[in-house]
Amino acid sequence: MPHAAYVFDAYGTLFDVHAAVRRHSQRIGPDGQLLSEIWRAKQLEYSWTRALMGAYKDFWALTEEALDHAFARVPSADRSLRGELLEAYWSLDCYPEVPAVLKSLKAGGARVAILSNGSPAMLESAVSNAALGQVIDDVFSVDSLRTFKTAPQVYDMVTTSYRMYPSAMSFQSSNRWDVAGATKFGFRTVWINRAQMPDEYLDLSPSLILPDLNGVA
Repeated sequence: MPHAAYVFDAYGTLFDVHAAVRRHSQRIGPDGQLLSEIWRAKQLEYSWTRALMGAYKDFWALTEEALDHAFARVPSADRSLRGELLEAYWSLDCYPEVPAVLKSLKAGGARVAILSNGSPAMLESAVSNAALGQVIDDVFSVDSLRTFKTAPQVYDMVTTSYRMYPSAMSFQSSNRWDVAGATKFGFRTVWINRAQMPDEYLDLSPSLILPDLNGVA
């Protein structure tokens, strides 16, 4: 059934986190995919460990540190590309179906929002680059709380702002751990399983599993 608000994770759900490396793949060489995978894995790991320690750094700082670690792990990759890769991260490609899906939801009268670990500047740049500003009503960043998902207070930012019960909202993420956190909080959740990964967190199952955002509504 339609929901009053549709809330989307940003990185990996709306925006392709591997687009930055792919843009420079010929210059990086054959280990570009490995570099990108380590970069993403460490970016997330740093957010979880810093949230648990209470030692917050914003997501851009973690993105830089994660790339440095990835270069250390993949010595075949040309480290001189560091600046260009980081610059490319500010303008990641959105997935092909994203604009039409968001426009459809908004045309149906629902609120459309982003809830992300990204810093406000990162998210503003990504939304602007993808020309999504006219279809996204609100962008919620964890930066105001100085912690990261899956802390319950992160999901509560949206319910408090919209004065809605969690069950009135549909939350979409490509990250299974994020879906688990949102499910525990009480959202109706949709796992966008783009990579066709096996399910986990079986006690915190999503309401729906889709290969992309088509069919969310």
